[in-house]
Amino acid sequence: MEDLTGRRTVVVTGASSGIGLAAAVALATRGDQLVLVGRDPARLQAAGDRVRDAAGVRPELFRADFAVLDDVRRLAEQLRAAYDRIDVLANNAGAIVLQPVTTIDGYELSMQANHLAPFLLSNLLRDRIGRLVVTASDAHRSGALDPDDLNSALRRYRPFRAYGTSKQANILFTAEAARRWPEVPAYSFHPGVVRTRFGNESRLVALGMRLLPFRSPEKGAETLVWLADQDPSRLVTGGYYADRKLHRPRARASDPRLAARLWATSAEAVGLDG
Repeated sequence: MEDLTGRRTVVVTGASSGIGLAAAVALATRGDQLVLVGRDPARLQAAGDRVRDAAGVRPELFRADFAVLDDVRRLAEQLRAAYDRIDVLANNAGAIVLQPVTTIDGYELSMQANHLAPFLLSNLLRDRIGRLVVTASDAHRSGALDPDDLNSALRRYRPFRAYGTSKQANILFTAEAARRWPEVPAYSFHPGVVRTRFGNESRLVALGMRLLPFRSPEKGAETLVWLADQDPSRLVTGGYYADRKLHRPRARASDPRLAARLWATSAEAVGLDG
């Protein structure tokens, strides 16, 4: 076994492609020990190969489907067994869901995959985490979060509004985590409009992703990598960043009362004590 003494352990969810994979490659080449989490085994293996080829060290791989909360609980158990400390947890996994879907756990899929699953994972790993970085989006501006009804998007479903609502939840969760867990610096960020696998089930969206002048995954990952690397004294914990600068999100994504309500309903939804 290679001696990894002194290297940071960085867990990246949604690491099979896009921003997550680009961030994993960048962090691994800086000398961090990468742990990749993905849903599809074949793509996860391919991502591990790419990180190994770039950095010379193969990352650890863990499969989990965030559409299944029991998968998240199992993942947390595996990570706790494997690592005494997780220096950075990058909650990057996410999805745009083009049709209304209810998960096996009873929640609208984008709200569960983008918010409830990382909320659960972060809580289950809280005592191991040194820093929390959450991939949010300026799409939060189109959201309509009701923290007392996490399935509100299923009525008159609009995919990008549902996605934006889950991104509001990401920003509020990050800010509330910073208030509740002062020992864990926490940051959310907007990666820009990035060319990724999002929307691949729609030919029109997939074509747009390929042809329009979107950012590369590497460009989109820059702020994630920067937030993972910066001295916390130079950052605002709970803050929302874009292009390495602090930004103020929309009012409904920066309301501490809304954040506290969301935390309580999310904890109830995933079976945690508030």
